[in-house]
Amino acid sequence: MKTVQKTYVAKAETVSPEWFVIDGDAEIVGRLAVRIATVLMGKHKPGYTAHVDTGDFVVVLNCDKVRFTGKSVASSENPYFTSKTMKKEYDYWTGYPGGRRIDTAAELLIRHPEKVLSEAVRRMLPKSKLGRKMLSKLKLYVGTEHPHQAQNPQPFPEYVK
Repeated sequence: MKTVQKTYVAKAETVSPEWFVIDGDAEIVGRLAVRIATVLMGKHKPGYTAHVDTGDFVVVLNCDKVRFTGKSVASSENPYFTSKTMKKEYDYWTGYPGGRRIDTAAELLIRHPEKVLSEAVRRMLPKSKLGRKMLSKLKLYVGTEHPHQAQNPQPFPEYVK
């Protein structure tokens, strides 16, 4: 006689998110963003369900020290700048005629360092309400200090690649 296996479907009430912390110092932006997006979506858990937010919170420290691939053009104030940092462009539109704004990754890393990693992760998440909820679980900080000590964040899991 065959035994029938039941498929597990997670429910929002039963999911208890964990907190993870990772240091972005000298990490490549895209590779770090893939690992973060995987944890935010909950794909690292065996009980992953696509239509439920099963992801965990991620705290990223030193997000101003992330780097891009490419030939190094480092200076004393920006030791992780590469040729791609100077070429990669982030553009947005203000909504007004002629309101297109283009910034290089180097300019963005100087003015708003957390935006570089935030945009990379955002583009890897679903483009829906659920994706916006997942992105709200990402906490980015420029230094090594963060206000989430009470949540007791664990080191980022190494098995997430």
